[in-house]
Amino acid sequence: MRWRNSPVHYGSVSIGLHWFMLLLLAAVYAAMELRGIFPKGSDSREAMKVWHYMLGISVLVLALVRLVAHFSGPAPRIEPQPTGWQRLAAAGMHLALYALMIGMPLLGWILLSAEGKPVPFFGMELPALVAKNDQLGKLIMEVHETLGNIGYFLIGAHAAAALFHHYITRDNTLRRMLPHPAQR
Repeated sequence: MRWRNSPVHYGSVSIGLHWFMLLLLAAVYAAMELRGIFPKGSDSREAMKVWHYMLGISVLVLALVRLVAHFSGPAPRIEPQPTGWQRLAAAGMHLALYALMIGMPLLGWILLSAEGKPVPFFGMELPALVAKNDQLGKLIMEVHETLGNIGYFLIGAHAAAALFHHYITRDNTLRRMLPHPAQR
């Protein structure tokens, strides 16, 4: 498999980043959801929160890498070509997903900073982005949680659209992103 995109298939770099991002996002959400099974103040609950923070910042880093990869070569064409409204919907979805993958970690970083908490990242402590501010922290917390819930919808809709293209319209949308493209 080629590492760069071709006119008909994504390269191994784009495919690897895409599927690794899925696993990373699942881990970010799992860490936050699983913290609820542990008692408040317990070491296990705190560990889940720290993993959520570190994996969240990892999403930011990987999203920026994905943007560089995205703009470094052409996207493979979809055959047969989708309708105009489908292309517009796909562009909107990708924009929303990138906004989520970049905005959510930044909001989390700002949130921790506003709460006066450290921002851990695999043995390092990242600098605060804002000064301690309880009122800002409460506002950012509400926005972060709301966008997190919207993220479930966006990720689900993205997966549903890929399956729609594969099974209903029967184009190559999904096959372009699979590690071993179907023979033509």
